[in-house]
Amino acid sequence: MGTPEFAVPVLQGLVDNDYDVVAAVTQPDRPVGRKHRIQQTPVKKLAVSLKIPVFQPAKLSGSAEMQRVIDLHPDFIVTAAYGQFLPTKMLNAVKIAAVNVHGSLLPKYRGGAPVQYAIMNGDKETGISLIYMVKKMDAGDILAQKAIPIEDDDDTESMFHKLSIVGRDVLLQTLPKIISGDIQATPQDADKVVFSPNIKPEEEELDFNQSAFLVDAKVRALRPDPGAYAMLNGKRVKIWQTAVTDDSTTAVPGTVVKKDKHDLYLAAGNGSVLSLLEVQPAGKPKQAITDYLNGSGQSLKVGQQVIK
Repeated sequence: MGTPEFAVPVLQGLVDNDYDVVAAVTQPDRPVGRKHRIQQTPVKKLAVSLKIPVFQPAKLSGSAEMQRVIDLHPDFIVTAAYGQFLPTKMLNAVKIAAVNVHGSLLPKYRGGAPVQYAIMNGDKETGISLIYMVKKMDAGDILAQKAIPIEDDDDTESMFHKLSIVGRDVLLQTLPKIISGDIQATPQDADKVVFSPNIKPEEEELDFNQSAFLVDAKVRALRPDPGAYAMLNGKRVKIWQTAVTDDSTTAVPGTVVKKDKHDLYLAAGNGSVLSLLEVQPAGKPKQAITDYLNGSGQSLKVGQQVIK
């Protein structure tokens, strides 16, 4: 049970290791992009190519598809970024276990955006937790964990790719131990629980009162989707790539501290300075900062507070 690219290596890994995958459950096909073309989920595309039956209930609970899964009497249910809660009736239908491949080091970052929050908060590492599934969100006992570093240039896309491979490997190393009973699960420490709810639209705006490090981290956390933005001179501009500089300043956050043909540096919190590298004014394509400064950004001046 999974939906995005993160879940694809998990499904492929199960098939490649001779597990009999009797069904794939994924979210319904949805319109994507400006032209709103209906697009299959990555898990569906793979499942169809592997000739695995695919179920896509809009709401799993009480659905005919859920009953069909129950009627299959599966040994395991494996979820990886599926996107819906599994009812207790379904969890109880498995012969051996229902397990979840989760993209964080639980109990830190339960919820739908664990990778985004790890990057946005400036964490140095994140990882995979394989847990037993319970009805409470991401609260099951931990079967296995593996940590990996978050590099300075990592964004959500790159981390999802890395974590999907780690998740596959952790799952495949652990399943035989679950089958044999040679494993001891560890309860999560309730005092260390941190939640990572889905990013809301109002959280996409950058706050230049934060340090340049944290502004850059948020840009990377929200890339490639939905993207971070700033109100630059009152106009909404998406900020796709930035870099923390070694410069320091006494200017008010959001003030232009350097501008030439190829560079735009803005003051951020704690006297730090952020370089904008790729932006996207409303209604225009993404552009390198040089192109922006030759067009929409021509009027910006050093000493001007452009973000308030």
